Amino acid sequence: MRTESTPGARGPVFCGVDTHADSHWLYVLDWRGRKVLSRQFPADAAGYEALAGAIAAAGEPACVAMEGTSSYGAGLTRHLASLGMPVREALSPARTQRRRPGQGKCDEADAERAARAAMSGSKLGTPKSQDGWVDGVRCMLAARSGAVKARTSAINTARSLLTTAPEGLRSRFRGVAGPRLMEVLPSVRAEGALGAALGALADLWAAARDAALDMERAIEASLEENCPALLAMYGCGPVSAAKLAVAAGDNPGRLRSEASFAAICGACPIPASSGKTVRHRLNRGGDRQANSALHEIARQRVMRDPETAEYAERARARGKSDREVMRCLKRYVAREAYRALMHPHEIRRPEDASELVAARRAAKVSQVRAASILGTSEKYISMLERGQRELKPIRRAYEAWVEAGLPLDWDRQAFEAERKMDSKKTPCQIGASGRKEAPQREARCGASLHVRGRSGGKPPSRPRIPGGSSRPCRP
Repeated sequence: MRTESTPGARGPVFCGVDTHADSHWLYVLDWRGRKVLSRQFPADAAGYEALAGAIAAAGEPACVAMEGTSSYGAGLTRHLASLGMPVREALSPARTQRRRPGQGKCDEADAERAARAAMSGSKLGTPKSQDGWVDGVRCMLAARSGAVKARTSAINTARSLLTTAPEGLRSRFRGVAGPRLMEVLPSVRAEGALGAALGALADLWAAARDAALDMERAIEASLEENCPALLAMYGCGPVSAAKLAVAAGDNPGRLRSEASFAAICGACPIPASSGKTVRHRLNRGGDRQANSALHEIARQRVMRDPETAEYAERARARGKSDREVMRCLKRYVAREAYRALMHPHEIRRPEDASELVAARRAAKVSQVRAASILGTSEKYISMLERGQRELKPIRRAYEAWVEAGLPLDWDRQAFEAERKMDSKKTPCQIGASGRKEAPQREARCGASLHVRGRSGGKPPSRPRIPGGSSRPCRP
């Protein structure tokens, strides 16, 4: 199908493309907003060449706005970008703004809307380049996600089969669940059809588990090589770092500021004020995978970092709900992640641990034994001693263990419980190192604990969030 209003155009032309799995629709406007070309092309190499030739024949492309540059239009985006054409991503409108009641919908209308957006310059974004290491991480992350889903599905199916199994077989596995159940299921492989099915599910679970672990190791290796600053963030593992990197893409410079990155991740504040109530709520839009990564990092910091936990307590004392506290923390984490993406190889080196290593070796305690006493993995003890990661909770426990004389029966859980109780009793007089802070700091923290409306003074500015910025986010 092809319709034309003029055989050609003089001057710049503005193009819009509506992409699909099997075909793409091109709509071209001249500099006056008149239709020059409207045509459908196949979504293959020959179609890409024909579409690019049609644009060149129509005139000099000033902008090519395309929907789905990271999905159905990924191949066409790469082809047009290789030819030097200015490709922009046309943001899909809201469902209520797409068309009015009584109006129809077709591919040509969507392509025309994209072309007019290219002409006006509104609702356009820079597409992801998809030509670097982040695209490989995206593929590995998708493979890991599929393996994790297959692993979970195998466990659920096995439990469902055991629910209706004969009592003799069912009683053998009563009280056994999760990975432990899947590890012992191969023992019933020879017990009829049900045993064979359970054995096959156990094999599927083991294969999916190994595949997920392999993908996670490959993701971590790629991040260590290309963006170690993300992994150096406190509470950020390889999967969370990969989600944040994928949200930014191979060209994170397309993001104008850390606020735009927070908006992409769904961590920017949304005004929800009414009357005398002034507040902001969570953003339910954006990349939900990146938002879940920010949430997991913030959750880990609240649980394991005393400074973040104290900040959360002070925020609750000011009248904020748990959701509002988490929103503020995710906003801080988004700012830190943006800086890591902009400077991928700039890592803040952790404190020197040579004294801890010397004390451990003097006591003739191995890393394996130290990891067992401190309740962690030998891998993290090695990273801490070599200065590769800033593991605050492990370092804090390590220092307390050394101060206690490196006893072999030292109880880390009792130490953490005692420290938590001390923090609740005097949250503003005890710092992260266990020492009392300056009087000015104590006075400022004490004032910040006053609930709005009960304190006569003005609430002070927010303290610095660990790993984040001293610049406060919106309340």
